[in-house]
Amino acid sequence: MKCEPNVYSIDDLIKDGVTQWEGVRNYQARNFMRDRMKIGDIAFFYHSNSKPSGIIGLCEVCKESYPDYFAWDESSKYCDPKSSKENPRWFMVDVKFKQKFRSLISLKELKEHEALSDMMVVQKGSRLSINPVEKKHVDYIMENLVS
Repeated sequence: MKCEPNVYSIDDLIKDGVTQWEGVRNYQARNFMRDRMKIGDIAFFYHSNSKPSGIIGLCEVCKESYPDYFAWDESSKYCDPKSSKENPRWFMVDVKFKQKFRSLISLKELKEHEALSDMMVVQKGSRLSINPVEKKHVDYIMENLVS
């Protein structure tokens, strides 16, 4: 799960404990979140558009997908007039803080490991805010890169 740290960082999640992961406005990312994320799933918290970008910790899904009501709020930057309460177009989940890593695992570092070469986030052009991660990649990262 990617977020720009100046918008919402892992430190914000530590402070808040739980947050809504709202504002996803890409259909593929929405589908990953809406259709695949279940209570208890662990996600990497990824700081994007930062120097450097990378994985900074873990969060846990604590509420499965529900309509992103910011899409109905005309004052929200996430407003979408094509979404309605009767036919919601966008969804969100709630996540809670799980762990902050001692150091960020940069995208550059992820790309240096052959075992992660087919991980979606390291693929050229992969800019989705929600990416599925295979168990083999999770295991490799947790065993080899988390300090």
